[in-house]
Amino acid sequence: MKKFRPLLILSLCGLTLSAAAQTPEIPPPAASAADAVDLGKTVPTAESIAEGLFPDDKCKELEASGFKCMGFKPAIKYSLPATSFKVGSAELPAVLKKQLDVFADVLKTKKNSDRKVRVIGHADASGTPQANQALSIKRAESVRDYLVAKGTDPALLVIEGVGSKDLKNPAKPNADENRRVEIGRK
Repeated sequence: MKKFRPLLILSLCGLTLSAAAQTPEIPPPAASAADAVDLGKTVPTAESIAEGLFPDDKCKELEASGFKCMGFKPAIKYSLPATSFKVGSAELPAVLKKQLDVFADVLKTKKNSDRKVRVIGHADASGTPQANQALSIKRAESVRDYLVAKGTDPALLVIEGVGSKDLKNPAKPNADENRRVEIGRK
């Protein structure tokens, strides 16, 4: 039996590798509201935003220190905040401004960068599709304008409005959390 044990182990390894090779690759899910980190009313730290939006910078720091970077996690998309905008409004509430101040502190250090950050406006389903689309763009523009006023390079920001197409809470299309802005890397 001892003579056959290595052969048995090799056979089992071969079967495992064969099965793994035949497993089809599962494509990643499409980006959606569920992919975003919801900040709620929490004001994040500048370090957490920098690491979330620009994780590749950590690799550069490691390499500059003589270490080899074995890859980095993907950038995070943030949802700001769960109940930020009033119905039909693009006015930035106080809690959102506090959160955006932290984003501005991080983004103003990225002047003349070739990287882009998307600001995506969303609306609930209370209006017509056309009105929701226009409102979502206004929300993204309000955030962009605020960040630029705080020192962010406007060339860094790309705005987008998706209307009510990507509801955070599809079970309640008019829910507060559907009225939001998301910020993430392009």
